[in-house]
Amino acid sequence: MTDTPSLAEGYEISTDPDRVDAERVHHWLSTDAYWALGRPREKHDRAIAGSLSFGVYEVVSGEQVAYARVVTDQATFAWLCDVYVDSSVRGKGIGTALVGAVREHLRPYGLRRILLATHDAHGVYEKLGFAPLEKPDQWMALVF
Repeated sequence: MTDTPSLAEGYEISTDPDRVDAERVHHWLSTDAYWALGRPREKHDRAIAGSLSFGVYEVVSGEQVAYARVVTDQATFAWLCDVYVDSSVRGKGIGTALVGAVREHLRPYGLRRILLATHDAHGVYEKLGFAPLEKPDQWMALVF
């Protein structure tokens, strides 16, 4: 499988849920992420509480610059979602390093698959081993 990309100098990745700047992440997603525009803060907070959260932080300031969350049973399945990199640090490979770190964090679980949905970042995920569904005709969704 693809090597894990290194994170740019001066940044660190953490899975500590207490470090997540929920207000900042909510602002990013609810105002700038096509999949979460208008998401209410209460729903956002519930989503974080029921997920594994990954943050990228500036080492010196501690400021959060990226976020991803994973919904998983930690045994057979995971869904990677809400991946977001602040516009001020895009182009530094932070998103790629973040998703690579998520992949490596989940590897010991022995999951059968990690799914995600993207409208515009296929290239980022392909570099990390993600591919289109092999048999999309076997998948269904219940949409409310």
